[in-house]
Amino acid sequence: MSNFFYTDSDIKNLDRRVRLKLINAVTGIKPGNLVGSMNSKGQTNLSVFSSVVHLGSDPALLGMIMRPVEEVPRHTYQNILETGYYTINHIHPTFVENAHYTSAKFDESISEFDRCGLTAEFLENFDAPFVKESTFKMGMQFLQQIEIPQNKTRLIIGEVKVLVLPEEARVDGDIDLEQSRSIGISGLNSYYELRKLATFPYARTNEVPDFDNGS
Repeated sequence: MSNFFYTDSDIKNLDRRVRLKLINAVTGIKPGNLVGSMNSKGQTNLSVFSSVVHLGSDPALLGMIMRPVEEVPRHTYQNILETGYYTINHIHPTFVENAHYTSAKFDESISEFDRCGLTAEFLENFDAPFVKESTFKMGMQFLQQIEIPQNKTRLIIGEVKVLVLPEEARVDGDIDLEQSRSIGISGLNSYYELRKLATFPYARTNEVPDFDNGS
């Protein structure tokens, strides 16, 4: 099998759209989530994110990358700073197309919930809207942001305050994302269903198998 080989100069000289698609895909499959938020006037907002990442379990912290906010209005970002709360909702195959189109640059007065055929749901008096169609969702409290100076993106850090997940996804203490039918994203607009391949025990040095690397 032949391979493409790119140096950093090659990457910098690529057409902007080609480079955008390529570098967005090199990490492999990323989690597909819808982030719900609401401003102090009650206007709801919904946007697709593929950058949510685990930061720690005690306390339960998640991070996500917010694109630069200086030139393009980021309603999700503004709402998070204004209210301090937001939700993270897994995407499922039944509404993957609806989820994708929340990435369009709608005016602030237009709710992506309404325009993209999804339902805002409020749970446990939490001050941000969940996606009713999602069976796996988290209510988040904003803690801090860290700016990445090289490209002006921001790491948004929040703590999980509400967790809702389907019973069938809890298997022997683990979470089975195939059972929850959670969706993954590659690049900017390609969506994948997940299939569980295996479960291995916690890795201890004295229990590592003798792998034959062919040498």
